[in-house]
Amino acid sequence: MTESRTPRSIVAVTAHSGDFVWRAGGALALSAARGDAVRVICLSFGERGESQGLWSRPGMDMETVKRVRREEAEAAAAALGVRVDFYDLGDYPLTVADGDRDRIVAALREARPDVLLTHVANDPYNLDHDTAHATALRTRMIAQAMGHDPAGTPIGATQVLMFEPHQPEVCGFTPNLLLDVTPVFDRKRKAMEVMSAQGHLIEYYTELGRRRGVQARRNGAPAGVVQAEAFQRVFPVVGDELI
Repeated sequence: MTESRTPRSIVAVTAHSGDFVWRAGGALALSAARGDAVRVICLSFGERGESQGLWSRPGMDMETVKRVRREEAEAAAAALGVRVDFYDLGDYPLTVADGDRDRIVAALREARPDVLLTHVANDPYNLDHDTAHATALRTRMIAQAMGHDPAGTPIGATQVLMFEPHQPEVCGFTPNLLLDVTPVFDRKRKAMEVMSAQGHLIEYYTELGRRRGVQARRNGAPAGVVQAEAFQRVFPVVGDELI
């Protein structure tokens, strides 16, 4: 995949170590394939509430669950061609302390993202996702502040895109971007297949991608678009003409 374009920086802030795979794996792989710097911040391993496939095994313990979740997420990130950082803040509930926020702010100032991906603001099924969303916006705000660590350089007006939740109609999710990920869906599929702790989600998100692909075609995408991911912008897009 070759394009004449300036490489960008993409950062995803996710609650659990599998979230970036299911909900934005195609977008992340597409950006990486285009030469963008792509970084995923996993706030937790999802070891308590997102690892049913592991806890159902006899003799399972917390240390093993965390290790497996980390290994699977690293393998998935490698399949997508992206960098992943683990903060190990715990889940169910996810709690982000001041020091954790400072660490994320530093990461944002280092990465200087053009786009920040995260969860929706209101997911009644999983409040960890709400926490991750609030954390992404809060750290973006702090990273923009000139008076925060004046020795550093503030970031600009990074666009924020919310990726699709598991039950969008309950979360107030209204997509305004359908992204064609057909060229890299093989990478997303490979990444999904290594996530054994949540293997039941593979076909769900494969089928969801097909449905979003149909919707993309109905909205003017070429006939070759098969797999798509849906996103909702938090901030307006600035342009010089109506589209």
